[in-house]
Amino acid sequence: MATTVTPQQGNVKPGLRKPVFTKVDQLKPGTTGHTLTVKVVSSNTVLQKGRSVSQHLRQTRISECLVGDETGTIIFTARNDQVDLMKPGATVILRNAKIDMFKGSMRLAVDKWGRVEVTEPANFVVKEDNNLSLVEYELVNVVEE
Repeated sequence: MATTVTPQQGNVKPGLRKPVFTKVDQLKPGTTGHTLTVKVVSSNTVLQKGRSVSQHLRQTRISECLVGDETGTIIFTARNDQVDLMKPGATVILRNAKIDMFKGSMRLAVDKWGRVEVTEPANFVVKEDNNLSLVEYELVNVVEE
């Protein structure tokens, strides 16, 4: 059975969805696809190593950055080129960010499917006494009966 495509159906672009901005205190373990505007509170390099692969120096850099908005803070794991953008005091938009679990606590990360972009300074004060990365989660297997 052949399906016919009417001319107006053939080249319809999927509508771009407007990003829904999430607040830090709404983040939950195991969730993805978050878009947030956050300020960088601090940045701490945890791994920096270079490896020469056929004359090209490949560097692996990882920084743990405390980022937040007016609802709370969370540790953002910045990798390689992202490290340069995460300067303390900068306001960044994290697009398509996901929550990784590290030793039972939440970490925010942006992989190759997302983007970190520096934006205009935001006019909110970071709520530093609500650090979501300090909350420890325990993995519980739920058995369906």
